[in-house]
Amino acid sequence: MANALLYRMDLPNYTCGYGTAARDLLRREGFDIEEHILRTRRETDAFKDKHNITTTPLIFIDGVKIGGFTDLKQHIKAQKPKPKRFWRR
Repeated sequence: MANALLYRMDLPNYTCGYGTAARDLLRREGFDIEEHILRTRRETDAFKDKHNITTTPLIFIDGVKIGGFTDLKQHIKAQKPKPKRFWRR
């Protein structure tokens, strides 16, 4: 089972919907999640500056930086086996 590291923003007056969606998707896909919640604007801004990103969440899988929620969806889709197609005439 793959390990996921998720950094998401959950401020007193705002919860990032993409962060919770990323957490839910990782859970559905069976990842072991280590979740880090950014709880203040200062903490969030420092984290974004450190990682040179403009939005949260930020996801790492098995130590590899995946990116945000959209990147996570693309990564998971790319990892799934392609269905075999059978052609009929």
